[in-house]
Amino acid sequence: MVTVAREGADLAGAVSGREGGPLAVHVHGAMSSRAGERRHGLFAWEPVEEVARLVRYDARGHGESTGRAVPGDYVFTNLADDLLAVIDHVDAGPVTGMGASMGTATVLHAALKRPEAFERLVLIIPPTAWETRKAVAAHYLEAAEALETRGPKGFAELMAGGEPPAIFAEGPAFPLPDVSWDLLPSVMRGLAASDLPAPAELSALTHPALILAWDTDDGHPLSTAEALARLLPAATLHVSDTVAGIRTWSARIAAFLTARS
Repeated sequence: MVTVAREGADLAGAVSGREGGPLAVHVHGAMSSRAGERRHGLFAWEPVEEVARLVRYDARGHGESTGRAVPGDYVFTNLADDLLAVIDHVDAGPVTGMGASMGTATVLHAALKRPEAFERLVLIIPPTAWETRKAVAAHYLEAAEALETRGPKGFAELMAGGEPPAIFAEGPAFPLPDVSWDLLPSVMRGLAASDLPAPAELSALTHPALILAWDTDDGHPLSTAEALARLLPAATLHVSDTVAGIRTWSARIAAFLTARS
């Protein structure tokens, strides 16, 4: 087990995989956790663990990590500081920073803060950004208010009725948020106040980068993934339009981690 003490949170994580392999540190998406990813079943880490040493941890307020009801704790830039603290805790040289959705934003902000901490980047389902972020931010704020004023039932009513992305029409359902009800409004307000780094900043990230995206999901639009592929000087983009295609991602990541630069 890995436990990292931070202001306002204790981060819980674990290390697995091949001793002596390249080190990768993974950050999950918003409302998820290590256990949430396992329940969802899309990301199988065994192919990665066969070739690399893998550190996975729960973001503050998520899963087994603690947190407090302070929206500013959950903005992407603060989550980036958490990631850098985890890297320091495992006493690693340059690592591969891996992140899904919120984790993608965490990795990008962390890499801009301290580029020398990273060797490679794996950016999985990049979230809404810049212009497309505005509508999602408004939805987060609406959901936070519904939870605070009408409780879990009001939150559930607001979230009910949405159609899943077409790619998941027959795929696995997304699990319930792995965030406690008392922290969830602050988490959502922090997300609403966050965005990816400005496009002009991203060209400074010259690390080899693998971008993995899926289609038909407005919460993770291809426009963000395609923009990152243009802006990051050494990026490769792969897009899947089926669940079967998504299930190849672990093998793609393993190959990327062991490829020569």
